Amino acid sequence: MSKPSRLTYLLCAFLCCLPAALPARAGTHPGEAALVRQVAAATGKDPARLTALLDGAQKQQAILDAISRPAEKQLEWKDYRPIFLTPQRIQGGIDFYRQHRALVDATARKYGVAPQYLVAILGVETRYGKITGHYRVLDALVTLAFYYPPRAKFFRAQLKTLLEMPDNMLAGPLDTLTGSYAGAQGWGQFMPSSIRKYGVDADHDGHIDLHDSLPDILASVANYFHQHGWQPDGAVAARAQPEMGASNLPYRPRPPRRTIEQYESLGYAPLAKLAPDTAANLLTLQGAHGPQHWFTFDNFFVITRYNRSPMYAMAVRDLAHAIAAGVHDPAATEAAP
Repeated sequence: MSKPSRLTYLLCAFLCCLPAALPARAGTHPGEAALVRQVAAATGKDPARLTALLDGAQKQQAILDAISRPAEKQLEWKDYRPIFLTPQRIQGGIDFYRQHRALVDATARKYGVAPQYLVAILGVETRYGKITGHYRVLDALVTLAFYYPPRAKFFRAQLKTLLEMPDNMLAGPLDTLTGSYAGAQGWGQFMPSSIRKYGVDADHDGHIDLHDSLPDILASVANYFHQHGWQPDGAVAARAQPEMGASNLPYRPRPPRRTIEQYESLGYAPLAKLAPDTAANLLTLQGAHGPQHWFTFDNFFVITRYNRSPMYAMAVRDLAHAIAAGVHDPAATEAAP
C-alpha cells in the first residue's frame, strides 16, 4: 500500500475541523426556519420549496397599519351601520339573490340556514365578490405572523395551516393567492383554518375554490354556520325596551344564558312577543337617535363566530332583513332601524 500523500493529510485535517453539521438556514423572516421544519415534518413537503415561498413574502407596513385600526373598534353603530346598509349594497343583494335563487335556496335547505343570511354575509364581506382584497395572502400572513406580536400566535397558526394545505384546497398557486390584509380569502373571506375545517367542494370538481365557484362559496358559508349551531327558523335579534332607571347591562360575547323573563325582572322588556324562557343576551348600540337595546339569540352568537364584533353581526342581520324584504317586495329596500 502506498504512503498517503501530504495533500491527503491536509485534506483530512481540514475535514476534521468542520462542524459535524452545518447550521440550518435562518431564513428571511424571524422564526421562519422553525416553521419550515414543522410544516415539512407534518406534511413531507420540500423544505427548500417552503423556504423559497416564505423568502418571497414581504413584510408590509400597510398591513400592520390596517390591523391596528379595524372599523369595529373605531366607530359607533350609528357610523358603522351606514357603511353596510347602503341602497347599492341592499339592491346588490336583492339582485344577487334573484339571479342565483335556485342555488342559494338549495344550499340553504341542505344546511338549514336562512338563505338571506348567506347572501348578506357575501354582501358585508366582499360586496358579493366585487372586493375580495388585493394583498398577497403570503405577505399578509408572514407580516402578521412574524412582525405583529399582539396576535402573532394566531397568525403563525394560520400561516402554518396555509403552508400545510393540499393544492386542491387552494384557489390557485399558493404564492399567487390574494385576499384581505388579515389573509382572508374569497367571497366569504375565509382564513386558512376555516377553509380547512368548513370549505366544501359543492360542485364536485375535486377542488375547493372560494374565489370562482359559487356553489363552493355558498356551501362553505352555509357549512360554517351549520357547524357552529345555526338554528333553522331561529330568530337573530329583537328590540328591547328598558324601563326608567333600568341598570346598564354589559353585552357578554358568549352563548345566551339569561332568559327573557329574567331580563324583564331587571327592567328590559321585548317590544315583540317572545316566550319567557327564551335565552338571550342584551346588546346596547349607539344609534343615530340614541341608544338601541337588543335581545340577541343563539343565531346572533353564531354570526359572531364568523366575526367577533357584535356590530358586524347586527350589520349582517339588518342587511339580511333588507334583502329578504326587497326580494319579496321590490319597493322595500330599507332595513329596519
